[in-house]
Amino acid sequence: MSTFQIEHNFIPVNGIRTHYLSAGQADAPSTVVLLHGGGVDNARLSWELLIPELAAEHRVIAPDWPGFGESERPDIAYSSAFYIQFLREFLDELHVQRASLAGISMGGVGVLGLALQAPQRVDKLVLVDSYGLQRVAPMHFFSYLFVKIPGVNALTWAMMRNKAMARYTLRALLSRPGSVTDELVDQLYQEILKPNEDRAWTRFQNDEITWQGVRTCFMDRLGEIKAPTLIVHGTRDTAVPVENARQAHARIPGSELVWMEGCGHWPQRDNPPEFNRVVKEFLSLRP
Repeated sequence: MSTFQIEHNFIPVNGIRTHYLSAGQADAPSTVVLLHGGGVDNARLSWELLIPELAAEHRVIAPDWPGFGESERPDIAYSSAFYIQFLREFLDELHVQRASLAGISMGGVGVLGLALQAPQRVDKLVLVDSYGLQRVAPMHFFSYLFVKIPGVNALTWAMMRNKAMARYTLRALLSRPGSVTDELVDQLYQEILKPNEDRAWTRFQNDEITWQGVRTCFMDRLGEIKAPTLIVHGTRDTAVPVENARQAHARIPGSELVWMEGCGHWPQRDNPPEFNRVVKEFLSLRP
């Protein structure tokens, strides 16, 4: 395990006070930017075990998306387009012209969107159980009703404000024995208790899930991606079906697909040693 310390930082991005984690040397030969997912998530929950492993070779940056973690939660519309533009502006504020990008779940929307909009800014891509690869949501009809019927989402979030529900949520994300620890439950629970914790995610879902399918699916454009790409996917993920990862691998030229056996939607927490090894090796490879 690396001894590199994770630092907490804040920076304004288009008027939004944005929190991000960082580690490694500012003058490292390469920069890696890690993007967390939606729901109840933040940079620490997704990436605190990976960041020190990468810091010996890279400058590592992991922001809390607006509406999540310690970042500001403005009363605005949240959508894929908003987050893709935010990522670009965040990199501009940090004067990062080019970086390797890794995104898990909703974070995959940001990295895929930027890779397609501004390929000159992307060294490598790591897609972890990524959103943006599916045309419909799981159980789409019921997902549509869940986000569109007034009050249902709010009631669900209200019910989550106890540790029993936090543990239940983690069991839906993690599949390997021992992955759901008391420490992780406490971290998730503290995130749930933050004011307006549900605002960004519920608005994002409301924008994304339409009657016909999801609004943002990059599957038909994956052939345009030129950056070396690693796809990491839990074999027991129920949020993003494994078939989406297979199709993405077939469509992204030269991509590498690694199955995380027995892992759910959060393989970085389900099997940290293997996940960290795979990602670290991929990012260390020279063209």
